[in-house]
Amino acid sequence: MDATVTPTGTWAPLYAERLHHISGIAVPIDWERPPQGLIDWQAPFGAPEPTDAAVTTTEVPGPHGPVPVRVYRPASGPSSGIGLVWIHGGAFLGGDLDMPEADLVARGIVTRTRGVVVSVDYRLCVGGVHHPVPHDDCWAAFGWARESAAELGIDPERLSVGGASAGGNLAGSVALHGRDAGTPPAQALLLYPVLHPWLRPSPELAACIAVMPRVLTFVNESDAINTNYLGGPISSATPYAFAGLSDDLRGYPATYIENCEFDDLRASGEEFAAQLRAAGADVELVTAAGVPHGHLNAVGSPLTHATLDRLARRLTSR
Repeated sequence: MDATVTPTGTWAPLYAERLHHISGIAVPIDWERPPQGLIDWQAPFGAPEPTDAAVTTTEVPGPHGPVPVRVYRPASGPSSGIGLVWIHGGAFLGGDLDMPEADLVARGIVTRTRGVVVSVDYRLCVGGVHHPVPHDDCWAAFGWARESAAELGIDPERLSVGGASAGGNLAGSVALHGRDAGTPPAQALLLYPVLHPWLRPSPELAACIAVMPRVLTFVNESDAINTNYLGGPISSATPYAFAGLSDDLRGYPATYIENCEFDDLRASGEEFAAQLRAAGADVELVTAAGVPHGHLNAVGSPLTHATLDRLARRLTSR
């Protein structure tokens, strides 16, 4: 594996230089009024990279009502036939199509692959919304992309699903649903996903967590996030809520999992990769060295661009 994506036990320099901003921040955070140190930690590292994408919006039918989607195509020239249904993160509580993890990722993938990206504005788990609503929205968007492939300029045999964090959870369950329905995606691209209602870190990961600023960990929030997502106790979770709960992953689509080194959710990505290998599935596991959870939201970061390069290679080589 390339040394640039192998755990090092040290922060990447551009993040190391910012750690002082968050070292003393108390948790929990009031996310509506975040402290200045967190704002400084999350500030762009530079200008967004140049991209070449044309964007349209539409709604697709779903069992809970229309699902807004944003379709990204090459701004000039024909599509390559590659397709990706992309799902943003946000702990099932936040995030939208304008966040970098949604918009800049979609633009970056289109620019690198000349493919088509369908970004899904699924219903968040607020105001009484819980699983299976977000899953159903994403499944509806994937089905629409398959049915509309010719119109979108997508080869249906090259249509993949992907997502980050909570979106990685939803992408993982869409891939499982596709396998069960006989319409699997070409592959699943799961970025720092949460695929289990628990976190069981390895000794190496536990050592990373021990030196992380508390504000970057999920240890105080994961149970509340999962309970809100499910709308009930964690014991009520099904494989379509957390794909890692499936007791049969045979036939699961080829999968790329990229975790962040300094991220307690890495435990879930690593465990799911082991489950897929045990089931005989095709899985590639990468750890992005020296980065925190959610690094696809880092505007202008060369480490974010490197992850997009890796995703593009997966999409173009298969």
